[in-house]
Amino acid sequence: MASLAATLGRGAMTNGWVDIKNADVILAMGGNPAENHPVGFKWFMEAKRNRNARLVVVDPRFTRTAAVADLYSPIRAGTDIAYLLGIIRYALENKRYHEDYVKLHTNAPLLVNPAFTFNDGLFSGFDPAKGEYAKDTWAYQLGGSFAKTDPTLQDPQCVFQLLKKHVERYTPEMVEKICGVPKETFLKVAEVVTSTGNPERAGTITYALGWTQHSTAVQIIRTGAMLQLLLGNVGRPGGGVNAFRGHSNIQGATDTAGTFEILPGYLKTPTGPWQSLKEYLDANTPKPLEAASMNYWQNTPKFMVSLLKAAYGKAATKENDFGYSWLPKVDGNYSWMYIFDDMYRGDTTRAGGKEPGPEALITFGMNPVGLGPNSKKMVAALAKQKWMVVVENVETETSIFWKAPKEYEGPPPSQVQTEVFLLPAADFAEKDGTFTNSARWLQWKWKALDPPGQAKADQEILARIFLAVRDLYQKEGGALPEQVTSVSWDYTSPASPDLGDVLKEMSGKALAEVHDPNDKTKVHTAGQQLDGFGQLMDDGTTMCGNWLHSGVYTEAGNNAQRRNNADPTGLGMFHNWAFSWPANRRIMYNRASADAEGKPWDAKRPGITWNGEKWVGDVPDMKPDAPPGTYGAFIMIPEGVARLYAPTFNDGPFPEHYEAVEAAVVNPLHPGVTSNPAFKKFTSDKDVYGTKEDFPIVCTTYRLTEHFHYWTQHQHQGLLNELQPGFFVEIPEGLAREKGIENGSKVKVTSARGQIQGVAMVTRRLYPLKVDGKEMWQIGFPIHWGFAGDPGHTGPLANMLTPSAMDPNTWTPEYKAFLVKLEKA
Repeated sequence: MASLAATLGRGAMTNGWVDIKNADVILAMGGNPAENHPVGFKWFMEAKRNRNARLVVVDPRFTRTAAVADLYSPIRAGTDIAYLLGIIRYALENKRYHEDYVKLHTNAPLLVNPAFTFNDGLFSGFDPAKGEYAKDTWAYQLGGSFAKTDPTLQDPQCVFQLLKKHVERYTPEMVEKICGVPKETFLKVAEVVTSTGNPERAGTITYALGWTQHSTAVQIIRTGAMLQLLLGNVGRPGGGVNAFRGHSNIQGATDTAGTFEILPGYLKTPTGPWQSLKEYLDANTPKPLEAASMNYWQNTPKFMVSLLKAAYGKAATKENDFGYSWLPKVDGNYSWMYIFDDMYRGDTTRAGGKEPGPEALITFGMNPVGLGPNSKKMVAALAKQKWMVVVENVETETSIFWKAPKEYEGPPPSQVQTEVFLLPAADFAEKDGTFTNSARWLQWKWKALDPPGQAKADQEILARIFLAVRDLYQKEGGALPEQVTSVSWDYTSPASPDLGDVLKEMSGKALAEVHDPNDKTKVHTAGQQLDGFGQLMDDGTTMCGNWLHSGVYTEAGNNAQRRNNADPTGLGMFHNWAFSWPANRRIMYNRASADAEGKPWDAKRPGITWNGEKWVGDVPDMKPDAPPGTYGAFIMIPEGVARLYAPTFNDGPFPEHYEAVEAAVVNPLHPGVTSNPAFKKFTSDKDVYGTKEDFPIVCTTYRLTEHFHYWTQHQHQGLLNELQPGFFVEIPEGLAREKGIENGSKVKVTSARGQIQGVAMVTRRLYPLKVDGKEMWQIGFPIHWGFAGDPGHTGPLANMLTPSAMDPNTWTPEYKAFLVKLEKA
């Protein structure tokens, strides 16, 4: 989500599932929604039926989504940026972009430092020794404290002209050369997609893990967002950049700090240099770069202090920085791949920090041996731990790692000293709580049945561990005991908190009399739930566990439980169904759905409209009574407008095509810089990487409708295992002939890291590609099997073959494009 946050302001689906029905064109790329999100796919089909929408699918495989598409294009795995930049070039060259929108709602007019350059695959500021960029030359030109602009878009240093120059190399011929798609097919796709670059039509882009799991993942997603900005599709009904999350509550996990570098609500995690609250706020409260920027992150002090009050309660006072000193200050990269590298190396210094490597692990609802790349390394890392706690519903590869078959090269069980504690956990149907779906809707779910045996709900497991640890600190003291003993745990049932009470805490309440800064007639007394984040204060008089969720639980009740399906807009907004963050807004950036006067670009699909006194329609992503021209449409960004040029990323302010870390070809755009120069990889003896000479076939991984990750392998006689009974390898017909492989026979697939075997599925769903004039093959296989599961339903881990290489912005592994060789077994 880092890509959308830096480009648009927030890291989430811009519109929503239902809104897809309002689209005229749908580009499904980097995902296979018909198979991986089959319920949500109904809205694609409704758009086709009711609006005659065109569905365009770009995918390495001809999928079930492609089977109902109006236009399908193959693509070589890992070359999405080249394809999308080709469409952007087509839009600019042929004037098929929404010019008024671009001038009004993007940073196209802003002027960039003349020292900024791009040559031979590298942006200015690259340090080859570190593999990192210094970003000072990427800054805007300033006039006072604001960025200089050229409203005519003619200045050679304006973002618009720099973008045109950057994409001029991505001709249809170059796209064909890199991606392996026939030029004629690419041009058809470009024509259909750019048909929405005007006020009368709207198009959406949908994607999933096919974009997020690359060493260039953030820039792929960013390229899609840039395309939508040029076409004027962000903020509009039927438009947007719609990320489909892999599970029903992945969005909720991210919103509430599911990764190490953020706190709830996407506040940044404190680091070593920010020892005081003032230092933290000074570093993380941005200044506006445009006079019309609402710069909503200027409220960071209110969000942070309210979060600290939720965490530490009465112990958090103004005199002690509201307990800020008790928050850990990270000293390096604590993403889980770095942690496993630390575990494997067992060194006294971390690859990403200064502390000793871990000696123990708690894994809660995660199966890192199955999920992580380079499975051999994952198994070896766990064997070096003193103890491990696994909180799960079923046995997983992680919980029985010492039983891994010999091909995983783990130590003999007799030599494994890791003590493993398995805590049985309630399944999703056995507990209450909220799921936050891809559309940002917090929907309450009710427990259907009690968990079996000794299985406990998540909050009870966490609460019991916390209370036991706190009791030890209270009795024995220790280093900085206040970090634990000061935590507020003010729940009716401390050992098993009611999740409704937790949601109240996340939503926020007044701790003293609070006056609404926008409406002085609204007063909240101590103990009352707040109406929304606009009422949060930075003086300790409010508490809020997650400012984004503020308003989900008010004095009127639990809004996540609302089930009113009335839709007066007719656009599928359903404002009284559940609660959508932020502020129950259904389409983010909806100010961009209107022109400079506040009139909708398309009167038949209005997002919001200025009626002379206030904005009406959806909950406005704007101060409700601010007349047009007061603020820019992208309120979370210091520029006040969306970023076609983003100087915040670690690998460049513009996207650029780079080959996967295991490159199938030399990059034809800049042979001296083939892969992302800023990508991250590990270099232990377990981390080996293949070359195109030894491993000439491109491989990708995917999911099946019939299985849910690794869980469904535990059905004894389940229907799903009958539908998809075992691991297979999808092989194009031409490659199968070349290798003498018959459908249904056993094959071996080998990468630099290992070898797996499976049943050959010889198919026409994988097209032969011509890449740089030469024939190239792609194969693929699903991820669902492993050595844990019901007898008869086990199989190889797909990630035995994937590399420990990562995107430099989010550290996401490159699961979707790596090199292998194929043989008969």
